[in-house]
Amino acid sequence: MNVKIQLLLVSVLSLNACSLSTASLSRGENIRAMAVEQGWQKYLVLGDHFDLAYFVPDEVRVSNILVVYIEGDGLAWTSKTRPSADPTPLTPTALLLAQKHPGSNVAYLARPCQYVEGINRHHCSQAVWTGGRFSESVVSASNQAITYLKNRYQADSLTLIGYSGGGAVAALVAARRNDVMGLVTIAGNIDHDSWTSHHQITPLSESLNPADFLSQLRGIPQVHFVGEKDQVVPAELTRGYVSKFDSSTSLASIIVNEVKDTDHHCCWVEQWPNLYSLVQEVIPMR
Repeated sequence: MNVKIQLLLVSVLSLNACSLSTASLSRGENIRAMAVEQGWQKYLVLGDHFDLAYFVPDEVRVSNILVVYIEGDGLAWTSKTRPSADPTPLTPTALLLAQKHPGSNVAYLARPCQYVEGINRHHCSQAVWTGGRFSESVVSASNQAITYLKNRYQADSLTLIGYSGGGAVAALVAARRNDVMGLVTIAGNIDHDSWTSHHQITPLSESLNPADFLSQLRGIPQVHFVGEKDQVVPAELTRGYVSKFDSSTSLASIIVNEVKDTDHHCCWVEQWPNLYSLVQEVIPMR
């Protein structure tokens, strides 16, 4: 069934972001205000199951490849045992990375139920950002939104860049498309079976696992950045994912780059311009 995805332009704040009292804003509104200050606007892709927020620069210029940054899990939990009521991130790391992108052929895609309120939160339950964070409905909605972005900006192909859990979404979307020229993850949770086993936590039984789609991913150039001090997604888990590829048949370039003095949260944004130059050596960008 074809899903009609419509564009909803979210009205830009009429006041200068600097003059707003951030204490009076919701988390999502505060991030939107900061994005506006940087020359980025927020929109929504309306889908049958989820409405997904995305941010783009005021002027998106795509000659060939659109680069889509995908957000992490956000504020999925308020404690080890208590899920959040709103997964909108406290710090939108993937958005901050996207704003460091060396070009205007870029978009930032939020995860389902982030930055949305009211009627746009349909089908949003805590399962969406906990056990089902990589479920079929989540991946399908993300894939549809990425198709919309590709068509909207008349791109020929895509590079998908995911932070943390957004790396899993990027990989799962890439596995079902034939127009992805490159996959990049940053502190990416790309084998959640190994991840839950490592941390001895409840398996994500409602979620798809990128490590189960190696045959679909093997032809896509991949760069996986891991933090030397990352205890959330240790580097060994990413290396384990890469080791599962069968090298006996054709395999695209897959690189794991360990970044010193970096953990799951710090300091990816500051280092991104230099790290992105490594991406350009592996993945075609034009």
